[in-house]
Amino acid sequence: MKRELIVGIGLLCLGAVLAVVQNTLSDYLLSLVCFVGIFGILAVSLNLTNGFTGLFSLGHPAFMAIGGYTSALLTFPLVKKPLFLPDLPHWMAVLHLPFLPSLLIGGLVAALAALIIGIPVLRLRGHYLAVATMGFLIIVQVLIINMDTITRGPLGLNGLDELTNVWWVYGWLAVTVYVCWKVKFSSYGRQFIAIRENEMAACCLGINVFKAKLQALVIGAFFAGVAGGLWGHLITALTPGSFSLLLAFTIVVMVVVGGSGSICGALTGAVLFTVITEFFRPLEESFSIYGVGEIFMALVLISILVFRPQGLFSCDEPKGMIPRPKSTVKI
Repeated sequence: MKRELIVGIGLLCLGAVLAVVQNTLSDYLLSLVCFVGIFGILAVSLNLTNGFTGLFSLGHPAFMAIGGYTSALLTFPLVKKPLFLPDLPHWMAVLHLPFLPSLLIGGLVAALAALIIGIPVLRLRGHYLAVATMGFLIIVQVLIINMDTITRGPLGLNGLDELTNVWWVYGWLAVTVYVCWKVKFSSYGRQFIAIRENEMAACCLGINVFKAKLQALVIGAFFAGVAGGLWGHLITALTPGSFSLLLAFTIVVMVVVGGSGSICGALTGAVLFTVITEFFRPLEESFSIYGVGEIFMALVLISILVFRPQGLFSCDEPKGMIPRPKSTVKI
């Protein structure tokens, strides 16, 4: 009862803050706040896969692209479809759904893609898994470019309705945090953490390691797909180049710097790096020197890995878990 009361008070406080933000900030600052929330969804959902289970996936932008394009096609204005997508199949040309169902369907399609790709890919480990998921991201980009009758190819889908606002973004962020928090502090989530700590020991305890990994990937992909839909309806355009390896690197850095396995750390990383990237943008445009923000992120990542490998926030294990042993290796 006490926990539910705390959650209710927290949601009321969040609603009050969002109401103030909605009525006081400029459009530019509102969009920045929305980007912080979207990156928060991406970082927390990737933390479920990479942080809780110990996988190393670079395919999050691919799931984000699948969910984003799916929701965009479902909400695309019917009067614009014949102009932008004249070769669209008839059943898609006449299909139009509200924003919430389109986000849910986008997330489910992304989760289905994760299920299909996860069956062969999750039999790999370590850097082999990272390379395989990176290949999946490239495959999705190539498919988007070549399926021009549905996606308009490299031109991308533009002219989307601006449906995303702070209420949608932070409502979904609250759902993402709540789901990941419930997973982490439950007997179900203990399977993920056990696999991360010692996969062989988890297997000896009777845990279906492959099934647990697949479930973690699918859940994370669902929220990545929802984030893609929110992204597309915030900037009102989707292009294949938006879902690149650079975006995958950025999300991974948020998780690692914040603390792999820590929900608070993932949120903190999302806030820090979104604000930092936006801070460097005027400097890059003024001096025509681009990539300064990415270089700074890389330097921060190297510093964290050298001086604080566990990230800004240490991963607090659920009660009953055996604490992770401290390293005795001296450098």
